[in-house]
Amino acid sequence: MTPRITFLSLRPGDDAPEIRRAVDRVIDRGWFVLGPEVEAFEHEFAAASGAPYAVGVGSGTDAIALTLRALGVGPGDEVITTPLSAAFTALAIVMAGARPVFADVDPIRLTIDPAQIERMIGPRTRAIVPVHLYGQPADMSVIERIASRHALPVVEDCCQAHLATTQGRPVGTIGIAGAFSFYPTKNLGALGDGGAVITHDAALADRVRRLRNGGQRARYDHDQLGVNSRLDEIQAAVLRARLPHLKAWTSRRRELAARYRAALGGLSVEVPPECDTGHVYHLFVVRVPDRDRFQRQLAADGIETLVHYPLPIPRQQAFTHMAPADCPMASRACDEVLSLPLHPGLSDDDLDSVVLAAKGHGCAR
Repeated sequence: MTPRITFLSLRPGDDAPEIRRAVDRVIDRGWFVLGPEVEAFEHEFAAASGAPYAVGVGSGTDAIALTLRALGVGPGDEVITTPLSAAFTALAIVMAGARPVFADVDPIRLTIDPAQIERMIGPRTRAIVPVHLYGQPADMSVIERIASRHALPVVEDCCQAHLATTQGRPVGTIGIAGAFSFYPTKNLGALGDGGAVITHDAALADRVRRLRNGGQRARYDHDQLGVNSRLDEIQAAVLRARLPHLKAWTSRRRELAARYRAALGGLSVEVPPECDTGHVYHLFVVRVPDRDRFQRQLAADGIETLVHYPLPIPRQQAFTHMAPADCPMASRACDEVLSLPLHPGLSDDDLDSVVLAAKGHGCAR
């Protein structure tokens, strides 16, 4: 049965005519890989994100992996990251040849706990990859101090945090680099996969550009082992059409989130606090002790919800052979978190219906 209120629609909305014109422009030009659309988008996205350089790549996963490789991270190295994220964050570390080391999350913010980062630093640690989870920035001021004290580069996973800021600073510009995803569900989504690296380091940007294109110094001149991870022209054109809308979409997300916060204040569901006004609400997540029952009840009322994420990364079978440390705060969160519908196209009436359904299922205090 089709939900009455869907979690998200990926069909273009008011931007559909612009997207069609953008796609047609690329088709008419007949240039589909590493052409003028990618170059223009890199300049525009860098400017929007507060960085001097951006490099378009095939996915957010590749953005993390290629940045780590460009920093010299490889076999035998360890990279500290969060257990509460999509598994692709840790998979990117493995793609670079390193071992992910998981530092548990702050139980309030749900992003990586800086105190746990310091505890996990060892002789093989070569980098830190914090995730700005659900659009809420990690505690970067503390992470920055820890990284500086131990001379470790920070690669920010900004895949859920386009245009987010923390203490007025754009995410992705605080560490050595920021990795972004343009997967269709993201705040700035393409019509397929895509990603980008932003940085203030010209040499690092150049290394990522070469790695994304087979390690070529010039055409047919491969001086290092790179990969094929190029943001294609059609996706870049789509992103260029959508980028001018991103500020307004972000404002609408914040407006909807504020309405949720005010309406859910009298319910027994727990709403993680907004720890920074720079939160961009890629997802609106609540914590419910009996999450599965609550989700079924909302589904019966025609309201679609999702779980981000049902299992912490260290408990994923793909990582168990690495004997990861236990992360009890992340495990507890994974048992309780539930993402409610929130996207720029969600109407106030639909949001009110979600809240009303929550109140109707025994969640009032």
